Amino acid sequence: MITELTKNIKKPLSCFQPYPQASQRNQWEALPEDLKEQLVKNGEAYLNFQYPSLTAVDFMEFNRTGNRSRYEDKQFLRRNALDSLVLAECVEHKGRFLDDIINGLYVICEENAWQLPAHNSYIRDTPQFILPDITRPVIDLFAAETASVLSIAEYLLRQELKEVSPFLSDMINKNLETRIFIPYLKEHFWWMGDGVSQMNNWTIWCTQNILLSAFSRDLPETQKEEILNKAVKSMDYFLKEYGEDGCCDEGAQYFRHAGLCLFNCLFLLNEITEDAFSSAYEWDKTKNIASYILNVHISDIYYVNFADCSPVAGRCGAREFLFGKMTKNKELMAFAASDYQNSEDPLTLEEHNLFYRLQTIFTHEEMISWEKTPDITHKDIWYESVGIFLSRDEHFSLAVKAGDNNDSHNHNDTGSITIYKDGFPLLIDVGVETYSKKTFSPDRYQIWTMQSCYHNLPTFFDGDKPILQKDGEMYGAREVSYQFAPTENKISMDLSSAYPDERIRTYIRSTVHKKGKEIVIEDHYEGSLKSPVLSLMFYEEPTVTGDVISIGNLGKLYVTGASSIQKERIPITDQRLRTAWKHDIHRILITMDSQDLRLIIQ
Repeated sequence: MITELTKNIKKPLSCFQPYPQASQRNQWEALPEDLKEQLVKNGEAYLNFQYPSLTAVDFMEFNRTGNRSRYEDKQFLRRNALDSLVLAECVEHKGRFLDDIINGLYVICEENAWQLPAHNSYIRDTPQFILPDITRPVIDLFAAETASVLSIAEYLLRQELKEVSPFLSDMINKNLETRIFIPYLKEHFWWMGDGVSQMNNWTIWCTQNILLSAFSRDLPETQKEEILNKAVKSMDYFLKEYGEDGCCDEGAQYFRHAGLCLFNCLFLLNEITEDAFSSAYEWDKTKNIASYILNVHISDIYYVNFADCSPVAGRCGAREFLFGKMTKNKELMAFAASDYQNSEDPLTLEEHNLFYRLQTIFTHEEMISWEKTPDITHKDIWYESVGIFLSRDEHFSLAVKAGDNNDSHNHNDTGSITIYKDGFPLLIDVGVETYSKKTFSPDRYQIWTMQSCYHNLPTFFDGDKPILQKDGEMYGAREVSYQFAPTENKISMDLSSAYPDERIRTYIRSTVHKKGKEIVIEDHYEGSLKSPVLSLMFYEEPTVTGDVISIGNLGKLYVTGASSIQKERIPITDQRLRTAWKHDIHRILITMDSQDLRLIIQ
């Protein structure tokens, strides 16, 4: 699809110059005064900054203990500091921040490796080397991202750095050539795609940053053509993984590294080819990918979440707004602008992709001028490609996961249900803890958040041994049927195939959303194992009174067909989980009396 559009390229490829360099003063000086003041203030926080040390022992910690956050926190802080300093200098333009910027450029170029320790391998899903091989660079997500940070920083301050020393730009260009451009063209990293292997957000995220790095340089024309031709093939491999409906199987958080990186790739390609790729914005698939983030929004900070995605997936901003603009989706533009206006961190100080920050700065005025609380309608929708069913009314937002247990960032959660009432979480999907070595290893499903018994699903028992859902494409929902109607939406599926035990002959889950009234969940089990135990996960503390479960002040859940109902508290201590869940969560365990269980949520 994308490769075909290269036929529209008529002229030599241009350099990528979408935003003004610091020396082009008019546009920087025309920014709103309050925005400029904030950008300078952000940079002042890093004056005389001591960039954190990154040692060989720091790098080895992941291999030795499984902890990845301590190294990553320091590496990311270096880039965050550099970004804020660069933007402050672009605004103020007095040289006050240059020394600290030069220090940042130096320490990043001095790093022996730009890839994360967790990604330090050459073959997909193989053990990581304890230290990097500096003779053979690895291009992972963050090596590519580091390249784009250095590239955009050098692009913005090219003249100012040259006045200090021409060797600064030479140093950056040399590092980009040896660490990124040469290995990109000579090596095959799995994320580049081959037309057979399964891709994920790595493909388009890395490709975006390779393009940003290469086309902000004055590279030889033949090299630029080679990079472009390889990049568009990867873009096609990425798009092949997406259904026509545009659903991101990794969830709303990962849409920022998937759909939005596709947008930036197209944006950049159009900039350097005089719009040779502009017709891609007219494709239904592209429009559907753009619309996804609005469709899975619940209310305020909350999104539908399955797999590793958090329910608090982050505010929308410039990239969503611009994607909406390019696909002529005014609802998405209004939603992104409103979210930006309500953001606690509109200038994305935790974002270390400098280009994203530029997009925010030069889209700021347009987003601020939109209505703050637009009337946006969230659709009822069925995402066939992933098996996501969404139903809404004035009080309830219902999401049901069908599909299978082979999604990218998969949790064993086929058939699980999440419910929000009046914009607040009622029946939840917990999400994922801080990433560690175990997260992406053969031991992944030993982590509690990945297991079906910590989703809104049944657990079966062979004696005292629990039988949980299993990962893999063959473990999924069967006989899925759904129906949308003005007063009632419903979905039904057989979940027995999601469990690795033939003694579970059928487990039919039917969910009916009676608009303006209630949600009814009916489970019917047939098999030779004893009656299963249904797990239900809550954020607000439930109170059990007989067969009635009161969920804080949100609502009530009426149970029919249970032999027992038990409650337990689950402490939330992990830092990543606490971004979504500020206090402990709760699990209700409902033992089926016989074959049928009925839940009514009001």
